[in-house]
Amino acid sequence: MRQLKLFDAIARHNNFSLAASEVNLSQPAVSLQIKKLEETVGLPLYEKLNKQIHLTAAGKILLETSRSVQSRLEQMHAEIDYLKGDIRGPLNIAVVTSAKYFLPHFLSEFLQLYPNVTPSMAVVNRETILKSLAENTYNLYIAGRVAKRLRVQAHPFLENILEVVASPHHPLCAKSDITLADLVNERFLVREKGSGTRKAIDRLFAGENLVIRPYMELGDTGAIKNAVMANLGISVLSRHSLHEELQTGSIKILKARGFPLHRHWYAIYPSEKSLSIVTKTFLEFLMTKNTV
Repeated sequence: MRQLKLFDAIARHNNFSLAASEVNLSQPAVSLQIKKLEETVGLPLYEKLNKQIHLTAAGKILLETSRSVQSRLEQMHAEIDYLKGDIRGPLNIAVVTSAKYFLPHFLSEFLQLYPNVTPSMAVVNRETILKSLAENTYNLYIAGRVAKRLRVQAHPFLENILEVVASPHHPLCAKSDITLADLVNERFLVREKGSGTRKAIDRLFAGENLVIRPYMELGDTGAIKNAVMANLGISVLSRHSLHEELQTGSIKILKARGFPLHRHWYAIYPSEKSLSIVTKTFLEFLMTKNTV
């Protein structure tokens, strides 16, 4: 099992040094363990092309099987703990950047109920979410849009309200009936291509035969909020990310037609994935927050 976990780390990082660091082994020790694993399988598991590591056909089969075995073992341990009346174990979650403003509060509530759960939360962009879903890296994923091309289970658990916002010093703050045509002429601060928020506003404007021409493209909600407060332009952000700024008045919601946009936050996992008891319990907890 240790060799399989090591092989999984190499496949994820495509790098022996990073894999060695993850499992606290020296690089020569990693090479030796992988050599022993190849001897057990009877075939090469990887090959190096242009200094890049690529899995062989045998390596891909072993990786898929290894991840399945590890998942089942994790589930077995969780189910035994459940029979003992104890919810314990890891809970690894990946969230898109806008979700980082509310999910820690939910995690805190959950840990008060189940203090033996060990959580971790990775804040990533949508592209990383899609890659991690395909590789089954995390227990659960929180995002504002479901990937249609992937086989996933998606549970809506909270409304995601998108508002068009500006600095309180912006001239549009004085208007009470702002049209989409008014907005499209402003300096728009947008998320990276592929983000759920950007796709939602592009669809809204396209319905009026309008196209947003981004003034600045920023990959983080915090960076966009700072740019809005600096009066560099306007943007569309989730209300969940604006609690502090709305309280202090450093950001204002504009009264624009078509806004707010009502979407949802989803808890997502691969369709074929067997959820651990911890993950199932957290998913059930999230559904109690459901305002859909």
